[in-house]
Amino acid sequence: MADLLNGIPRVDPTSRPGIMRRAAGRALETKLGSTAHRRLIAPLDGPLMRLSGGRLNFAKGILPLVVLRTTGARSGQPRDVPLGYFTDGDDVILIASNYGQAKHPAWYHNLLKNPHCELFADGRPDRGGRFVARPTEGADHDRLFALAEGYASNFKSYATQTRGVRTIPVMRLAPET
Repeated sequence: MADLLNGIPRVDPTSRPGIMRRAAGRALETKLGSTAHRRLIAPLDGPLMRLSGGRLNFAKGILPLVVLRTTGARSGQPRDVPLGYFTDGDDVILIASNYGQAKHPAWYHNLLKNPHCELFADGRPDRGGRFVARPTEGADHDRLFALAEGYASNFKSYATQTRGVRTIPVMRLAPET
């Protein structure tokens, strides 16, 4: 299907944000909102997606989610994390913002060490496939991050919070051939 990319639905980052995505972005721009999401909501998304067979998550109808399965950089064990995403051409794009914190998220380090990974649409093991990740650089990174900022306004505040501390990585995941 043309609207799927290795089992993952394509997401147009230039689509006009609806009222719920705008509200979620504004909430995540605040320290309280991003902390609440990071500590309370995000940890529940994975179990909720598993228990509901992918039918439910806290971002349902607001932001499409995938579950990224990586191999732990230190442990070598499989690690699953739900993430928002969008697509660019034939690649899935993930932003390693970590809510604007000073450190990169663990999944980013996992992908750098072990770029072969899996993505599951809404966390469903029957909807997804294998991908190979690579970090973006230069103009490609800047263009994709600008798309992310337009897609979800919280990325602008995350970039401000990390300015001078770290550059937020943008990962490009290509279907494994």
